Amino acid sequence: MIAAQAPCGKSAFAGDPAVPPLLLGWREWAALPDIGLHLIKAKVDTGARTSTLHAFYVESLRRGGSPYVRFGVHPLRGRLDLMVHGEAPLLDCRRVCDSGGHREERCVILSRLRIGGREWPIELTLTNRETMRFRMLLGRGALAGRALVDPQLSFVTGRQLQPARCYGTD
Repeated sequence: MIAAQAPCGKSAFAGDPAVPPLLLGWREWAALPDIGLHLIKAKVDTGARTSTLHAFYVESLRRGGSPYVRFGVHPLRGRLDLMVHGEAPLLDCRRVCDSGGHREERCVILSRLRIGGREWPIELTLTNRETMRFRMLLGRGALAGRALVDPQLSFVTGRQLQPARCYGTD
């Protein structure tokens, strides 16, 4: 099992000792309720510092003088007919290096992650992952202090046999 790295000098499970860390496999079903994503398959990637969400478009805008982003997500691979349009305050813009070594400027938002019956806020970068197998990467920054990953397991928190039903279609 792989524990997500904690900041130097801090226990990886410094939270409530009565709450054991969540066990995750290398892929899991998750939700991002703040942006209307009821179900999305995520690759749990302890090699990635940052979590990433697929967005096929990202637009900058202002709400009440504050920067926001509007974006579109195809939550299920191979289902371009399913779209969720989200909007969130822009937390930051960061240069991120992908697994291929390419640097890209990405918008960063904050959203609650719901997985395995638990929920907590995480940072997500937005980028087009249309050609990737997973619409979301769950990086170690989102897992630190909350989860352990067993890379031999999949869907420890539950399988979804008909995920499109969460979006009102089959």
